[in-house]
Amino acid sequence: MAEPAPGQRSSLTWKLALLIAAIALLTSLFLGGRAARWSGSPVPAVFHGRDITAEHWGGAFTLADPEGKARSLADFRGKVVLLSFGYTHCPDVCPTTLAKFAEARRLMGAAGDQVQGIFVTIDPERDTAGLLRAYVPAFDPTFIGLRGTEAQTDAVTRAFHANYQIVQYRGNTLVDHTASTYIIDPLGQPRVVTPYEQTARSLADDVLALLRNG
Repeated sequence: MAEPAPGQRSSLTWKLALLIAAIALLTSLFLGGRAARWSGSPVPAVFHGRDITAEHWGGAFTLADPEGKARSLADFRGKVVLLSFGYTHCPDVCPTTLAKFAEARRLMGAAGDQVQGIFVTIDPERDTAGLLRAYVPAFDPTFIGLRGTEAQTDAVTRAFHANYQIVQYRGNTLVDHTASTYIIDPLGQPRVVTPYEQTARSLADDVLALLRNG
């Protein structure tokens, strides 16, 4: 076989070098991807809501359920908690939010069993245990309503950067409050805060992202 001319030899060498470099790069990417999978490192989740993982919101709290039992976030470890603050006399935001929780849980299918809805009243004077017992589970039998003293309510809302105000005006009780939803991971860490406008589908997606990626 004839030997390549010097110019052809240089061209072939250059092409061979490129081929070897490309093979090395692909091998590195492949092995690196395998190593990342083998390491068990979770893939960072991208949420529709605001990621508050690094902001250290929330904290331990103890409130009473409708049966008078003291409940804390530790009671729900292993589940993703959807937490909202509101009051049973609320004409719009609160019932809409609880209905959204129920719809998100339904949209998740079997994974919905890993979700716990919690409604904390900001109006414990009017929201008696009996009223919470009837109101909250009406949206989903697994949902729980919690109540505390005024001091306990103030402490837990401050911890979650939620605001509320109750005033009397011309014989009527007027309540203004934060309408956000707080998503708490299975380890009890607040991870996402979502606006009132976020859809049930987006809420379900955020919960699923937490369950998949941690």
